[in-house]
Amino acid sequence: MNRAARAIIDSSALAANLSAARQCSGGAKVMAVIKANAYGHGIVATAGALRDADAFGVARMEEAAAIRDARIEGRIVLLEGVFHSEQVPAAAAMGVELVVHSPEQIEILEQCGRGHGFRVWLKIDTGMNRLGFPPESAQEVARRLLGCPSVRGPLHLMTHLAKADEMADVMTERQIESFDAAIDGVEGERSIANSAGLLGWPASHRDWVRPGIMLYGISPFEESSGSDLGLRPAMTLSSELIAVHSVAAGSSVGYGGTWTAPSDTRVGVAAIGYGDGYTRHLGNGTPVLVNGRTASVVGRISMDLVTIDLQDAPDARVGDEVILWGRGLPVERLAIAAGTIPYELVCGVTQRVAMTVV
Repeated sequence: MNRAARAIIDSSALAANLSAARQCSGGAKVMAVIKANAYGHGIVATAGALRDADAFGVARMEEAAAIRDARIEGRIVLLEGVFHSEQVPAAAAMGVELVVHSPEQIEILEQCGRGHGFRVWLKIDTGMNRLGFPPESAQEVARRLLGCPSVRGPLHLMTHLAKADEMADVMTERQIESFDAAIDGVEGERSIANSAGLLGWPASHRDWVRPGIMLYGISPFEESSGSDLGLRPAMTLSSELIAVHSVAAGSSVGYGGTWTAPSDTRVGVAAIGYGDGYTRHLGNGTPVLVNGRTASVVGRISMDLVTIDLQDAPDARVGDEVILWGRGLPVERLAIAAGTIPYELVCGVTQRVAMTVV
């Protein structure tokens, strides 16, 4: 099936971004975070491109299974741990490592007996207030985990940064200090930094870093793009023009007539819409590239189609390429226009978009 809407995934860009993460990590090991279908980039293809990572971070058992089914070796860390005791045998069979963030998860490990030998990552909540044990209980929890016959020591110790993308905020420094105090004297490798921590907070690097969004060539900082940080965009979302016609001055375009032609205007129609993940929150004036030239979305984005003002692309014809984000058009720019974050845009690309890895 030949689908006009397509996402081209650049595996060399993924590998280059992993190298960039290593270069600024201070020699730390790198856990490549590839949860949520590798932020919409395809988990199996992305894991293949990032084989040199020291571990993969995933959120669900199904994600770990997809990696193992593809015969990709390497360490896999289940970032939310197991939810039920029934998951333990499968986790052990796949050799995944478990993040432990709740008393209920400790009970699961205490009840499953010997024979598993899980590597465990103890998560401390230093301010995110989402998952993790309070800092004051970290020492006791560590002792309890090390007493589990199903846990192989030493522990790995981790926390997650809440405001590392805000360089002027003191919260990151406070989280680092809280983490250090909580696990003082506990043996084990440490991990704090996400992408923003890795790029902006050297004190957070420690033994492991956990880059996510930067691996896909996207900046974790609102005021910059990936290219500003020496990263390469891994996904280019594109389609093609399936119609070109003239709209008379004073005529409106699309549902609700939110855009009216100020003069006689050539308009193109591209085969992509919110059914493909090109969000309806984008609208009039959103930039696109038509044959490499900047043009603008006009009218509301519909489920399957988007209309484009071709005044600045006068040679555009049916069949010409339209780039929605990626090569030459940073997704960060689109996120600002949509009032969201680039994570949501790339994760939102739907299954009906043809994905090609190059």
